[in-house]
Amino acid sequence: MAFWAVIALVVLLLLAAMVIYMVHVTGKFSFVKKLSQGKRATRRIISTALNVFLLAVLTFTMSFVNAVVIYIHLGLFLMLFELVFKLVPKEKRESFKVYWPGILALAATVVVTLVGIYLCFNVWQTNYTLTTSKSIAPVRIALIADSHLGTTMDGEQFASYMEEIEAQHPDMLIIAGDFIDDASPREDMVRACEALGEMDLPYGVYYAYGNHDRGYYDDGTRGAELAANLEANGVQILQDQIAYIGDIVIVGREDASWDRQEISDLLTGIDESRYIVVIDHEPTDYENEAATSADLVLSGHTHGGQLFPLTLMGKLFGNDGTYGLMNINGTDFIVTSGISNWELLMKTGTRSEYLIIDIG
Repeated sequence: MAFWAVIALVVLLLLAAMVIYMVHVTGKFSFVKKLSQGKRATRRIISTALNVFLLAVLTFTMSFVNAVVIYIHLGLFLMLFELVFKLVPKEKRESFKVYWPGILALAATVVVTLVGIYLCFNVWQTNYTLTTSKSIAPVRIALIADSHLGTTMDGEQFASYMEEIEAQHPDMLIIAGDFIDDASPREDMVRACEALGEMDLPYGVYYAYGNHDRGYYDDGTRGAELAANLEANGVQILQDQIAYIGDIVIVGREDASWDRQEISDLLTGIDESRYIVVIDHEPTDYENEAATSADLVLSGHTHGGQLFPLTLMGKLFGNDGTYGLMNINGTDFIVTSGISNWELLMKTGTRSEYLIIDIG
């Protein structure tokens, strides 16, 4: 929580700096100049009012977090186009009748926001094919993570995606945490759990907790209710526990934000002739996991970096991987961008997905 408190403070400081900058440059729009009639104080008042209005509208229509993200994008685009227009000769710039950096920044922000919403609310199928030297029958694993029910999909929409996944004929479904969060409506959680129970999968559904599933502001009843609904619909919850299914071993780790066993202790005595799949919501223990007999580690949590350029800066946030497949010492690690998102209604530099992983 301390880490996220620091992130929140940094974002608020950035927002404050951006507001100051934006109030200054908004005064360059021709209609603001006209309304202020050359009076500097009036122009500053109008500029401030316009920025407050923009933030209020975005907050009302989306949320404060989304408003801040979009507003910061607008400010950064303004800075970029201001720098670009500095290359234009001064006399040419002064001849412009409109404030082109502002217009281009607004257009770029609208485009990025709409694309980001599209990439977040729509879900793609991503396929991986892995090979193993172990003597196992081919297996197909479907993976989802970070559904955060109530953000971009309700229970019925989640159910439709489960039907889509089932149509790919996976042998099992793995849920790598953050099925719900504090804001998830109860009815969506119940319906989504029912949808999992309606799936016809040879090996069933396996779930490991994420950092949001038990809630940060709950007395424990929400997490217990989630567990009860999952189990009532045949989902096997693994909390530092192991499940043997045919040639496969599923190892579900407790989330890193809770007390949990070391991976080396958890895998002590495991049947290494079988293909060992570890579910670990947060991709933060690669070195230790790669030193074990684990064949595949599946994670979510990062949302694929969520926003560009954070998609390229995952390690700054304490993650060993941000998105995709990597191999360390013979162990494959996959991080999914998630089937939905937490709070933010847009993704840039990544997209929502579920995975189909073929192993053989």
